[in-house]
Amino acid sequence: MSCPHLPEGFDFTDPDLLQARVPHPEFAEMRRTAPVWWCTQPTGVSGFDDEGYWVVTRHADVKYVSTHPELFSSHTNTAVIRFNESIERDQIEVQKLIMLNMDPPEHTRVRQIVQRGFTPRAVRSLERALRDRARSIVETALAEADDDGSFDFVTRVAVELPLQAIAELIGVPQEDRSKIFDWSNKMAAYDDPEYAITAEVGTEAAMEIVSYSMNLAAARKECPAGDIVSRLVAAEGEGNLSSDEFGFFVILLAVAGNETTRNAISHGMHAFLTHPGQWELYKRERPETTAEEIVRWATPVVSFQRTATQDVELGGQRIRKGDRVGLFYSSANNDPEVFESPETFDISRDPNPHLGFGGGGPHFCLGKSLAVMEINLIFNAIADVMPDLRLVGEPRRLRSAWLNGIKQLQVITSEGTSPAMDTAGASGTADTGRTADTAAGTSTPGTAGT
Repeated sequence: MSCPHLPEGFDFTDPDLLQARVPHPEFAEMRRTAPVWWCTQPTGVSGFDDEGYWVVTRHADVKYVSTHPELFSSHTNTAVIRFNESIERDQIEVQKLIMLNMDPPEHTRVRQIVQRGFTPRAVRSLERALRDRARSIVETALAEADDDGSFDFVTRVAVELPLQAIAELIGVPQEDRSKIFDWSNKMAAYDDPEYAITAEVGTEAAMEIVSYSMNLAAARKECPAGDIVSRLVAAEGEGNLSSDEFGFFVILLAVAGNETTRNAISHGMHAFLTHPGQWELYKRERPETTAEEIVRWATPVVSFQRTATQDVELGGQRIRKGDRVGLFYSSANNDPEVFESPETFDISRDPNPHLGFGGGGPHFCLGKSLAVMEINLIFNAIADVMPDLRLVGEPRRLRSAWLNGIKQLQVITSEGTSPAMDTAGASGTADTGRTADTAAGTSTPGTAGT
């Protein structure tokens, strides 16, 4: 194993880095030279009282850590790899009440209850309503576009269906969905100065969601409505969630089910518009493999972490008990040992064993089927209603240590004209660190710093 060629002080969780791009060239370097590598950090910069974390970049190693919770804990330091440096430890401790940050057997107990709401039958029951909502969202965006036919795809399209799906799933009135959107944004955007969100504001937003959800749970206990909330909380003490457990479950939905699916949709639209051959293929054939490739390509969660519960060897490195271990899904999903031409956006890719829904094991995404349905429904609606959508400019990315987020994606319909950019001139570099070959409908690796 050789030493990686990285600038001194390079940190894969640097929010300034991820605001500019996903570091695909550096991930490729790590997979080749040091697939398990110690990244030194100033003590406390991530909110943790240590000196850094292990960077795990290969698909096989990420999957191994994910499927061995007895060796790698989500609970010890939570799954979030980098908080704001001003966070207090007690604020981190509170987050251990979220299912994402639990270990078996407590995680097993809560997951067995929650998964009642995500059975194939439960998800299928939402399909008709969500198909209608997807169509309405796209038609409304088209009707309310600016005079030149342009609009922000993120706020007008991408955010809406995940929010409405959560509202549909747990019985939140549609008129309250903007509250969930605002609260989840404040929880996830603490690294982005544009939002001016402090750790205290993020904590307050989390408590707002918990309070709202507890009130919803209490109402369902008193008057069951035959919805998922009623099934999860109606008989507390008999294998159901307490009101506060339900509140923290809604936090998980608001971030894991809303932020991630929204960003997958935004990245997917950008990928289509910078790979017009793939957009033509999609409009013509609507392949069932599309959503999985969008999630692989986007990988909305760049990384989560685990903490070693004992001394263990991984990738030829000795990891000590208590060390934090970063699982870099963005790297694993571009591992050439697993994916043929991973730098190519290919909606016909099959098989597609990406880790965008987690690496398997106890934390594999419960809402995968719902997320795939949402992605399929919204792009079907876009292809039907706005088939000639084009880019106006590059996406504006979220400043985050672990989310691959897009804040704004300006697009224009066929009725409008854009002086700034047409499809042939669009580039994918601001989105993923790759450069788009729009003529061929493929992409090639970008260079560091682009």
